[in-house]
Amino acid sequence: MNHATAPVTVDTLRVPGAQLHYEVRGQGPLVVLVGAPMDARAFAPLAALLAADHTVLTTDPRGINRSRVDDPDQDSTPEMRADDLARLLTHLDAGPAAVLGSSGGAVSALALAQAHPELVRTAVAHEPPLTELLDDRDQLRAGTEDMIETYLAGDGLGAWKKFLAQANIFLPDEVVEQMAAADRDPQDIADERFQYMHMLRPTTRWRPDIAALRSAPTRIVIGIGEESGDQLCERTSKALAAELGIEPTMFPGGHIGFAEDPETFLPRLRAVLGES
Repeated sequence: MNHATAPVTVDTLRVPGAQLHYEVRGQGPLVVLVGAPMDARAFAPLAALLAADHTVLTTDPRGINRSRVDDPDQDSTPEMRADDLARLLTHLDAGPAAVLGSSGGAVSALALAQAHPELVRTAVAHEPPLTELLDDRDQLRAGTEDMIETYLAGDGLGAWKKFLAQANIFLPDEVVEQMAAADRDPQDIADERFQYMHMLRPTTRWRPDIAALRSAPTRIVIGIGEESGDQLCERTSKALAAELGIEPTMFPGGHIGFAEDPETFLPRLRAVLGES
């Protein structure tokens, strides 16, 4: 199948408290690509490449973009997002799946493997921001609260600067200013607000059940970008890998290498998915 012309099936699934937008491409073994707060758009180029020989599921997490929630003031927890993924997988009846989760989506993937291991043959958690696993968790928790308060006070640019500083990610000033520009798409602004108000805190405060993950039949892979040196999510990923007693798996690029250069990211992902 030519990935440039691979048809995309777009549909919605009603789940408790939300209407999930999801997209399916290709044929073959099922692979799920999931982020949080990133939605399906960020994974579309990689999904199109994978669809040459896989069935690829992408989705907008609840409360983001096209996945509408009944109560916009309710938090989006990793457990809820894992349940959403489980319902999507059951609905498609094409599993068990391999799941690549990035950032907050990596936390969703771990929560899915923990709660529904029968649905996941391999969970690739790429840079999950599990700050509760670190020795300086109290300081990081306070920093997260500070950036949320800054955002809610109306200083979106200040919040992003604090977010990036805590993540130890350095971007040009003009890029950061563009991230917080007032003339962005209204949906992007709404998604940003939902992330700060209802996703960031429950995602970073989630603590995995290490014993459950170690004993589950699901193969757990902890991914780190080769260009993510000294960033917060490199630290959290190494801490989780150490807890699980496994070595991290390196991927090309940085925190969102799959989106920035999917053609380079793909061979490494294929190799990881092909391992027994």
